[in-house]
Amino acid sequence: METPERAAVSGPTFIRLLARLSDTDISPPGQALSDRLSQWIDWTHAVVLSTALDARPAETDSEAHDSADADDCARVRAALIQAIVSDRALRVPEDGVDETPVDPGFFRQRYLMLQQSMEAGSGRLRERLRDRLAQGPADMARLAAVDAVMERALGRRERALLSTVPALLGQHFERLRGGAPGPDDAATGDMPVAASDAWLDVFRRDMRNVLLAELDVRLQPAEGLLAALRQRNAG
Repeated sequence: METPERAAVSGPTFIRLLARLSDTDISPPGQALSDRLSQWIDWTHAVVLSTALDARPAETDSEAHDSADADDCARVRAALIQAIVSDRALRVPEDGVDETPVDPGFFRQRYLMLQQSMEAGSGRLRERLRDRLAQGPADMARLAAVDAVMERALGRRERALLSTVPALLGQHFERLRGGAPGPDDAATGDMPVAASDAWLDVFRRDMRNVLLAELDVRLQPAEGLLAALRQRNAG
């Protein structure tokens, strides 16, 4: 009996990577985004959001700093990418001696640490860009206020969802390790020692790719604010 092919998962790279690594079929959402948001935002945040949308902030003059804003985004992205690719859990030693603990708990802790760095770095960037928007015309200031409300309203759910990623990677770690040749195979010559450890390099690559994809997701709000600043400056 043939195994049915899994349906291709659409959506951001982050979601597609997790679906592939967890060997999970992800069904398309059954609700529209607006309906889902109405369930995620409680009434207190809804009141604050309504107030932000109805506000009529005074017009103010501001100088265009498009290049500086873009440079700020690029600098934060580059710093976080460097933190990921240079992390001790993801580096393959050049001398061939790998002292990385072959322990899913070790990689989980490294992932959580990098998540904290991404959250802090992207959050500070988002706040800086929002402050720049708030100094602009009324529609831009209103957008900054709405973004602040949305960040507070959805931040807890976002953290809860992203906190599940290390566990999914832990399962992927165990699957790769379970399917790898054992030390006895390498010792008897059935498999080169380097090949017996190749699964760990595969896991490192997959973990790095997931982290980079998660970084893209975390930076999307800031990229949206930057696009709004560019539009304002172009006008």
